[in-house]
Amino acid sequence: MCDENKQNNCGCISEILNNIIRLQKNSFQSCCQDGGCDRPFLGPEEIICYNTRPISLYNCTTGAIWEVDGSSIFRLESIDDCCCTCRILNFENGTYTSTNEFFTININCISAVKCYSDAYITF
Repeated sequence: MCDENKQNNCGCISEILNNIIRLQKNSFQSCCQDGGCDRPFLGPEEIICYNTRPISLYNCTTGAIWEVDGSSIFRLESIDDCCCTCRILNFENGTYTSTNEFFTININCISAVKCYSDAYITF
């Protein structure tokens, strides 16, 4: 394991991942609904609110991008101590689609996180 000397301290990667979780939990699921008086935002109806910050993770030993089931793009779902659970996303023709496949990884095994443009994903 990369950062064996951390002793339960997940470091700055954990802070980044926790921030992503906070942003995703505070997203407005209803922003993509059509008009009406109870719309949760002002402005044009074509506004899209996002609920996902797609990410890629890099291996701390080799520096290679993590790939799971043929995909290297994930949605962070939860963090528990120094482990994070991710949902595998598919990316085709500029669109992300959700899968029902998940994996859990020790945050100390991650050397870097790459964030992609925020997206709205249906689960």
